[in-house]
Amino acid sequence: MIQAIDRAANVLRLLQGARHLRISELAAALDLPPSTVHGIVKSLREHGLVAKERGSDRYMLGPALLKLSNVYLDTLDVRARAMRWTRELARRTGLAVRLGAELFDEVIIIHHNRRPDGSQQMLETGLTIPAHASAMGKVLLAYDADYAAEVLGKELRSLTGDTITDAAKLALLLPQITARGLATEQDEAVLGESSVAAPVSDASGNVIAAVAVVLPTSEWPPEDPVLNDLRETARTISRELGSSSWPPQPPERQPDDDI
Repeated sequence: MIQAIDRAANVLRLLQGARHLRISELAAALDLPPSTVHGIVKSLREHGLVAKERGSDRYMLGPALLKLSNVYLDTLDVRARAMRWTRELARRTGLAVRLGAELFDEVIIIHHNRRPDGSQQMLETGLTIPAHASAMGKVLLAYDADYAAEVLGKELRSLTGDTITDAAKLALLLPQITARGLATEQDEAVLGESSVAAPVSDASGNVIAAVAVVLPTSEWPPEDPVLNDLRETARTISRELGSSSWPPQPPERQPDDDI
């Protein structure tokens, strides 16, 4: 591993999630001298990857990352093949739809369809959600034992009072998710918002993404027609990617898996 690149990547990681941090805060988190961190941040600013908050000594992610992320999203085959079907799912259910993929210990929303009711809504494409607090993330954890071990082996941070932060409790849910082909979360990432997600698999049968419908918690639980439409959408996208069967096969778990 190249040390300079590793350190720069860790700076960007610390600034994700709309965090605004001072050099001293970055240095403390990275256990590096402030002068070293200042040099890294200065180089990242030159390339537009980090920006300084106006009128402050705090730093945040820069605009060049948006351009890079859009290039990355445009290369994803799953996104290209799913967009038609997620749009139809939003139309049929009247709900917002997310398509998400693994990004370290988070899920990145690689495509988002707003609720088709004409209301003002933020476009969520490119945003990330901690995997343990997301229905999409729980799907990805359930179908990838290595990913689950990596994510659940770390401290799970709380986003709301309902976020599950007990790794053992979350691990017990994973076999239930593969048995149903669905994962849910209620108020775990954002209060007042809940979601249910289903797996998307490729030609090799591997789960590479998850598709979710998002609804107000006041309307929870989703009705059976919504769940059926969600399953059918996940099945159709998987078929587009060459998958021969759906739902995907759950991973083989060893009795002594350390999660």
